[in-house]
Amino acid sequence: MDMRLPIGTAAIALLILPLGYQLYSTTSMTAPTGVAVQQPVVVEPPPELAATEEQAPPPATSTTAAAPEPAPLNDSLADSDMARDAAAPQSGGNAAIVPKQQMSVGVAPAARMAESEALYMPSPAPMPSIALQPTEPSGDAFTSFDEQRLKAVAEEPVSTFSIDVDTASYSYVRRILEDGYVPEPDAVRIEEMINYFPYDYPSADSASVPFKPTMAVYPTPWNPKTQLLQIGIKGYVPDAGEDKPANLVFLIDTSGSMDEADKLPLLKRAFGLLVDQLSANDTVSIVVYAGSAGVVLEPTVATEKAKILGALDQLAAGGSTAGADGIELAYRLAEQGRVSGGTNRVILATDGDFNVGIDNPDDLETFIKAKRDSGTTLSVLGFGRGNLDDATMQALAQNGNGNASYISSFREAQKVLVEEMGGTLDMIAKDVKIQVEFNPAVVSEYRLIGYETRALNREDFNNDAVDAGDIGAGHTVTAIYEITPVGSGGELIDPLRYGAQAETGSDDEIAFLRMRYKLPESDVSQLIEQPVTPDLVYGDIGEVSDDMRFAAAVAAFGQKLKGSNYGSDIDWDEIEALARSGKGSDESGYRAEFIQLVQTASLLKPNTDSDPCDISASDEVCE
Repeated sequence: MDMRLPIGTAAIALLILPLGYQLYSTTSMTAPTGVAVQQPVVVEPPPELAATEEQAPPPATSTTAAAPEPAPLNDSLADSDMARDAAAPQSGGNAAIVPKQQMSVGVAPAARMAESEALYMPSPAPMPSIALQPTEPSGDAFTSFDEQRLKAVAEEPVSTFSIDVDTASYSYVRRILEDGYVPEPDAVRIEEMINYFPYDYPSADSASVPFKPTMAVYPTPWNPKTQLLQIGIKGYVPDAGEDKPANLVFLIDTSGSMDEADKLPLLKRAFGLLVDQLSANDTVSIVVYAGSAGVVLEPTVATEKAKILGALDQLAAGGSTAGADGIELAYRLAEQGRVSGGTNRVILATDGDFNVGIDNPDDLETFIKAKRDSGTTLSVLGFGRGNLDDATMQALAQNGNGNASYISSFREAQKVLVEEMGGTLDMIAKDVKIQVEFNPAVVSEYRLIGYETRALNREDFNNDAVDAGDIGAGHTVTAIYEITPVGSGGELIDPLRYGAQAETGSDDEIAFLRMRYKLPESDVSQLIEQPVTPDLVYGDIGEVSDDMRFAAAVAAFGQKLKGSNYGSDIDWDEIEALARSGKGSDESGYRAEFIQLVQTASLLKPNTDSDPCDISASDEVCE
């Protein structure tokens, strides 16, 4: 019997099969290691393919970290933009969504995998949108607060608060959203988001009365049965020839955690911008704490820019967090270089390490208050993520009569330390308080939007010993109330059955505004009063100024982002349209940037949110 043909055939098979297997294993089901992709449906492949897959490298096994960083985008977004960027199976059948910039490899293998699976895998049904829970990067800390509640005018007709010109919340929220995350609710302080933007309110005529209020009442964009009362003030703008001297002490954190690109290196460039704006009337000192505690630069005339910039350039991060006496040393230098009739200020720059020499937070605040009363103020600049102590940053800046800003980028440094330098350094009024009394014959309910951490008691308004916010030259401050007109049908609070009925007074005033402030060198407050009259009411939001429409859009954005109990029903596209209508000339481009931020937020937190516990995307147990 002739066996030559079968033997030859077998030999050829022995040569071809290994080559075929190698070709198959490199072009079909192998995906790049470590690349995560949404995999909504798992179907068992045919036995012959399963046998081949057993020899392929297994996918990376996910481990649970102490503080896992959540997926930044929801499944509905991944379906459109991200699923086509990368793909790889996950252990346990779960999917982790990765931003586009992290998915730059493996596109071709992913496409080949999809073509192979299509032969024996049915098309998956569209995945429902999973609402992304607000999250914060591990280590960042914020003051916890409850949203301003709705109040009945018949019971609480007076609202009192301290003004706030801090802007840290907006720049932090912007960075978190741009990184693909939803910020935690306590990171969203709506008044700081509104006041981040400049508004063209009329400015005061003299430094003796450093501002005058601008007011309007117009329909609420998110509730047709209520109205918004907007109060805006703009600080007095000194003549260009005025050059008040400034005595500045930079107190800089050089601990090991500052050794990141968006921390100490960015800080150096930010302070370099500020130094470039100073004149021969100004002096600069530098104190560092933590890794290398001590005086880096004695009080130096600002015109010696090379010397100042050289001292900044030599700073390096590293070492322990032994704070030494950094804060006391900084104030000692401020006292040594004190200028009369100008600004004496310590500027603390850190990523959140406040181990500046006084360990007890209450003692630190008391120390800063005492130095504030002696004429030296404190501003705080926050840098970076992961270690940011926003709560302490806000508390110290408020007690120090200064500003709290978050420097997320070089552009933000330019805004805070160049464009707004006058407002940052040149205080024109301190302890500024606002009090609004509503007329129960016209307004049944009201709520102040934001300012939760700035609320004051009614009796604090006339007490000059109670500290409040400060306004710098040219700064604008905006406050917005949502009010419910009597008989509008929008009331949410039932009248008391046995309580006194609201007085039926005159309807020629909607409310009455009172403002108190102190001039920089005075300890006695001055009073401004102005009624809110019907002639300030607009029937259509399109009739008010661009500034007012834009401020309303920012208020709506902040409420929706933090999940407000009152203003979350408005859609993102309505907020965007309102912001576009109020964009105006936008020479700085900040309003255009905000419109893009609204678009980003709409992707991360869709209008129709679902509870992840209703449609679970993982094996986690929801309670």
